Amino acid sequence: MKKVSFAEFGGPDVLQLVDAEEPRPGPGEIRVTVRAAGVNPVDWRIREGQVLGAHPVVLPSGVGIDAAGVVDEVGEGVTGVEVGDRVFGEGSSTYAEFAVLGAWARMPEGLSFEEAAGYPSVVETALRVVREVGVRPGQTLLISGASGGVGSAVLQIARDRGIRVIGTAGAANQEYLRGLGALATTYGEGWVERVRRLGPVDAALDLAGSGVVRELVELTGNAEHVVSIADLGAPEFGVRFSGVAGSMPAALAEAVDLIARGRLHIPVEKSYSLAEAAAAHVDSRAGHTRGRRVVVI
Repeated sequence: MKKVSFAEFGGPDVLQLVDAEEPRPGPGEIRVTVRAAGVNPVDWRIREGQVLGAHPVVLPSGVGIDAAGVVDEVGEGVTGVEVGDRVFGEGSSTYAEFAVLGAWARMPEGLSFEEAAGYPSVVETALRVVREVGVRPGQTLLISGASGGVGSAVLQIARDRGIRVIGTAGAANQEYLRGLGALATTYGEGWVERVRRLGPVDAALDLAGSGVVRELVELTGNAEHVVSIADLGAPEFGVRFSGVAGSMPAALAEAVDLIARGRLHIPVEKSYSLAEAAAAHVDSRAGHTRGRRVVVI
């Protein structure tokens, strides 16, 4: 089979499309014929060799953790899913023709493989940080970097829970945020005052890692009301850095419910082939995403 792999840490040029042995599912796992794989910042952070304890790497290594596809093999002890089922979930080395998943759910009706591949890690992260930041119905949540995949999910999950949302993003994504129900403003010079004019902030999330943690603490008045998923220096300001995933099966179940109720939709901004994985990482690292990027097999 074909898969994307890297034999050394480095820039996107270390990614190679190689021939590899097909993986086999172990107990409690399934194998899927991958139709699409989500492109996440964690993918290029791992490739660069950043220290991510939750994702230990043995070189050479495959790439990718999210996928949508068709079940073609079921491991020992697995029930409730059969060969031929359309599923999405989390596993390893998902930029490949076949991948093993350790957590999955059946795809909701009407969802394409490209769309489904963009949900697993994004929704788990969104649910986790909304929980960790402790924002409640009726309060206001500020999202720094709101137009990407996690931001799009956080915004919609928060709105579904009766939470008012202020989102910052680039000028080109203002209408996108407003369409999802957020009060939108641009980042850049003067952004703190622009947020203040939109009203008081009870809690804030740093999703872009653009060096704004100090200002988010200032706006909320308390470092305990700020969580970052993108700035490793956040603890210097007393802010929690959230990098360890919670329950993926629970997150997938909630994603299915939200999608089925029409309360969650994350658009696919761009698709790439396996051979274009390096370009996908370059674009992901550059940010300014509206929704999700995926690799299509």
